[in-house]
Amino acid sequence: MAEIIPMPDLGFEAGEGELSVWLKNVGDAVQAGEPIAEFESEKVTLEVEAPVAGVLLEFLIQPGQSVAAGAPIARVGEADELPSAPSPAQSQEQSPPPVAPPEVEAPSAPLPVAPQEDQPSVPVYAQPIGNGVLATPIALRMAREHNLDLRRVAGSGPGGRILRGDVENHLAQAGPGAPAVLTRQAPSASAPSKTSGSTASPLRRTIAQRMSRSKQTIPHFYITNSVTMDDALALRRQFNDAFPSDAKVSVNDMVVKAAALALREFPNLNASYVEDRIEHHVDINVGAAVAVDGGVLTVVSRQTDRSAISDIARDNKAMIERARAGRVRPEDVSGSTFTISNLGGYDTDHFAAIINPPQAAILGVATARETAVVEESQVVVRTVMQMTISADHRVTDGAECAVFLQRVKELLETPIKLLLA
Repeated sequence: MAEIIPMPDLGFEAGEGELSVWLKNVGDAVQAGEPIAEFESEKVTLEVEAPVAGVLLEFLIQPGQSVAAGAPIARVGEADELPSAPSPAQSQEQSPPPVAPPEVEAPSAPLPVAPQEDQPSVPVYAQPIGNGVLATPIALRMAREHNLDLRRVAGSGPGGRILRGDVENHLAQAGPGAPAVLTRQAPSASAPSKTSGSTASPLRRTIAQRMSRSKQTIPHFYITNSVTMDDALALRRQFNDAFPSDAKVSVNDMVVKAAALALREFPNLNASYVEDRIEHHVDINVGAAVAVDGGVLTVVSRQTDRSAISDIARDNKAMIERARAGRVRPEDVSGSTFTISNLGGYDTDHFAAIINPPQAAILGVATARETAVVEESQVVVRTVMQMTISADHRVTDGAECAVFLQRVKELLETPIKLLLA
């Protein structure tokens, strides 16, 4: 029996997704979990996988269309459920009268090499990049990253579009030293000077919209505390020596776990302010901000306070790899209730992050560095890390956030508690 494939939930931060390209054709067999389409959401370009095995019977949307979560996008079933072509007699009987033919949708045709000035612009997924080359957003990004001339890549998508797999295959065959990206013609000496620029990506546009809204509508306040990390770093070394590589713990994993345990005691910081109400989230799902091409994504550890730190490390590592490879899954980036933004790897003394709405707070983490401190009237060297919480004053207050930071500090300075909880 045929089943509908719905648009997956992209999370409360994403809204709709625009279909870039179908990776399969009607009549193709698919396996459960096999990618069938690429969507460009407000946050990222992502793959949609088939939820069940079968044969693709019908596409319910076309490239360039945007749909919300839950909307039907395709049907999958058995091969004998494929619609059969009408016989010549049926076609003649069903043909419209010549005088007033009904409006029918014309089959898709190859897009022009370049849109004319008097024509509406074509969707982003179909924008030619020169000499009639069409490519999906992921393929374009990969071409930029590898300095690749897409004119040399054979496209296997509809209308000859170049897909991610086409770029990956070309890179695997060509090896290093692939030709450079399309060159631009140098302006003539008499041409007026112009500024350069490019259209912001969907991810960058979403960051711009959300962060602007956050700063304009959320009354931020900030509190900073310092943590002595020597014991945490020593325990991390012991832990990583004893466990396999896929379960190795980072400093950020320890901060994520400490914050999750502290949030149990401070439900106002695991909440959202919605229409004059404070909504407390049942689960504690801590997100970790990840730098990706063109912006930042937040990957989400679910039920973080109840997860072993090794599981947090393993899951975060897998999600970060998918995010940076452009293979993020909807569940990777949705549902966070609190966020950690860690710039420790960028030689940062201190910073304050912008709240990720509709969350109530975000914790900014700087670099842990050796610092001279005074202990019992003696100057000693300790590894010190600064943390700054940015909080929504509609939901919480300074005293509560100060005590929350003290609790996170206590957990990191007594790190064995991160393993026992």
